[in-house]
Amino acid sequence: MNIALRRALTVDDYVAWAATQAEGARTELINGQIVTMSPEQVTHNRVKGSVYLALRRAVADSGLEAEVFTDGVTIPIDTHTAYEPDASVRMGSPVSGREMTISDPVIVVEILSPSSKHMDTSAKLIGYFRIDTVQHYLVIDPDARTVTHHSRGADGKVASATLASGAVQLDPPGLTVGLKDLLGG
Repeated sequence: MNIALRRALTVDDYVAWAATQAEGARTELINGQIVTMSPEQVTHNRVKGSVYLALRRAVADSGLEAEVFTDGVTIPIDTHTAYEPDASVRMGSPVSGREMTISDPVIVVEILSPSSKHMDTSAKLIGYFRIDTVQHYLVIDPDARTVTHHSRGADGKVASATLASGAVQLDPPGLTVGLKDLLGG
């Protein structure tokens, strides 16, 4: 029996491959393998739009120099893993418009779906906090209408709180975002 083993892709290999693909299917690189993401439900897409708008508004209100991204921008985790979160925020001047990755997010957001729930609350939680710049990881449950806020403290420890109302404080960098805004009303 002849079994062909696929070599593990690096993030650079993956980004080069992704640049040649037609737009449409969303993928991530997990342990060197390209994994296709499931199509989104309408609720997921609605919440993703609300998250993007709420973060853009919070950045504008703060006067901070920052960029907000929705999915489509890849965040490298290590040599063989790169995720594509539903939204992210990075501080500083804008990156080149031709970039496909950002390596320095401060805030990362994932919206739970049936196919992503386990990954979003386990491997991605660990992976995102392997990036030194990540201060906040928000996991949004559109069905329960909650936001689980994982935040890195000054001591480097990650604390978690699940919120059902009010606002989430994202400091640093100094943003406040209402849960109603994140969840879409």
